[in-house]
Amino acid sequence: MPPRLQDHEQDDRREPTSARLPSRRARASEGAPPTFVETRDEAFVARFLAHMRPWLQRFFDPDVRGLEHLPDGAALIVANHNAGVLMPDVFILGDAIFRRAGARAVPYGLAHDVLFDLPHVRGALEKLGGVRASPASAHALFTAGHKALVYPGGDREVMRPYRDRHRIVFGTRRGYVKMAIREGVPVVPVVTAGAHEAFMVLDDGGKLASRFGLPRWARINVLPTVLSLPWGLTFGFPPPYVPVPTRIVMDVLPPIAFDRRGQEAAADDAYVERCHERIVLAMQARLDEIVRTEEVGVRARLRRRWAKAEPVGRFLEDLAEGIMERSPFVVSSDPSA
Repeated sequence: MPPRLQDHEQDDRREPTSARLPSRRARASEGAPPTFVETRDEAFVARFLAHMRPWLQRFFDPDVRGLEHLPDGAALIVANHNAGVLMPDVFILGDAIFRRAGARAVPYGLAHDVLFDLPHVRGALEKLGGVRASPASAHALFTAGHKALVYPGGDREVMRPYRDRHRIVFGTRRGYVKMAIREGVPVVPVVTAGAHEAFMVLDDGGKLASRFGLPRWARINVLPTVLSLPWGLTFGFPPPYVPVPTRIVMDVLPPIAFDRRGQEAAADDAYVERCHERIVLAMQARLDEIVRTEEVGVRARLRRRWAKAEPVGRFLEDLAEGIMERSPFVVSSDPSA
């Protein structure tokens, strides 16, 4: 039996989406560039998250904080990316926002073209609010007052080596900053720690991907060597795997607003770089603080599990000692006995 939906989930199931983005035909008649047709199904979002929630709790024990920092209206949510093809951070953030404010508040996801080309993925992705990343689609979202979620690190960050699991890896991509400046929307940084321990990336294979020309003709920058369950050692993007149970801490930081906006500011490379550094430094500082002061990752999950099981373990030990003391088959080592 599927999990029971909450009150606002039931409402989302009955009520259609009220705020629709312009249709493709309407945009064409107005001379606007083609972007996308609104395909998000709020009832599907509610059902999907209801089924995902037990899995997320079981494997990732998520702790999401700072949702009060999400502003009203349009904003660009910028997050670090983890755990390869499973992408639990995407669903954990979406579920936390959903439980707080309902399906309409869940941000749209600006996603890589590759995801829309995967069999049986495109339909579900669009129903959940996935949108092909482009300036035109972002403009349509922000104009309608929606929030967009982007992971600037892309495949490089989601497949970064295990040794870099506590690093923000956005590389040379600055399109997300230009987007926020051009559209005049605040950036809301979101930092996730612990998720990248669900599997182990030994090497991202970036040099090999470049040698094969993958960044040029496939927009893929990595060919990782990965250790995961149950596949063991694999080369290239691994298929969906069984995650090692870990503990995830996610923190939504206060919005960052820029003092300049518009096309001219977005074309100023020096200004864009300063804005990028401001975002990355804030995210890295918070990530370092979480790792230093919080229990995250596989070891933290094991410690928390043991702490819960410790009273049972002590009871079993006391019971075993009592049985041994009274057993006629055990020879006492006490000479006075």
